Amino acid sequence: MKILVTGANGQLGKSIQKAVANDELSNEFVFVGRSELDLSQNDNFEKYFKKNSFDVVVNCAAYTAVDKAESEIELANQINHLAVRKLAEIAQKKNIKLIYISTDYVFDGEVSHSYTETDTTNPINIYGQTKLAGEKAIQAIMPTNATIIRTSWVYSEYGNNFVSTMLKLSKERDELSVVNDQIGSPTYATDLANVILKIITNKDYQNKDRTTEIYHYSNKGKISWHEFATEIFELADIHCAVQPITTKQYPTPAKRPKNTLMNKAKIAETFGVDIPNWEESLNTCIAILKEQQ
Repeated sequence: MKILVTGANGQLGKSIQKAVANDELSNEFVFVGRSELDLSQNDNFEKYFKKNSFDVVVNCAAYTAVDKAESEIELANQINHLAVRKLAEIAQKKNIKLIYISTDYVFDGEVSHSYTETDTTNPINIYGQTKLAGEKAIQAIMPTNATIIRTSWVYSEYGNNFVSTMLKLSKERDELSVVNDQIGSPTYATDLANVILKIITNKDYQNKDRTTEIYHYSNKGKISWHEFATEIFELADIHCAVQPITTKQYPTPAKRPKNTLMNKAKIAETFGVDIPNWEESLNTCIAILKEQQ
């Protein structure tokens, strides 16, 4: 199979590249960044797919600046929704399987349980709204051959994320304040990358006209951002005090849902996925970052 991965320079794109290199898979992977395929320009799609053909497209490219999206609504909608709609139209026309990475922010967080794939969506910020619009466009255009994976709190040894931000701030300050009333579970991008590769190589997935489905994936466990920060410093042997604060004490342009914990039973059962605990995966990431210093 020939597989296109968009967003090659992002956390997940780089993590998939690393996973492919480590596994030496027989499939042919093509990784493209903004310079090769710019999702902010719709006319790029037609040109690119006229010259290139693929069996699977993994769309990792996204507008992920949650707070910035509140003021850059058009750009966020273009990349997370309109470009995805165009990609789905091309995939449907050319019989390409599409994997779309979505977010826990499609939920409003006003529940006490972990969200399943069939729970009602109700995003409370622009980022979540545009990602949900992308999901719905795919479902409308591709009743078959699309896979939507909602994930949360993605971090890695690449780029800007919560882990890198905490490590950077700890060098500048002796004490940090982190919200303790937003609950969810982190996702190590390497784990998600391995799951995507497992899905692609699954025999059932490779069947033509497989019904379009939504899946949830993050690491195991239920924590707050405060607990996440505390564990980062403990594993990195950094002495930085972490004070718990409420969301009200830390206002941001975009509203954040209180609870976005997701139930991962469906993806685990369908594809035989073994989901690591968040602490185990964070430990792996911190160990790699220490080696890179």
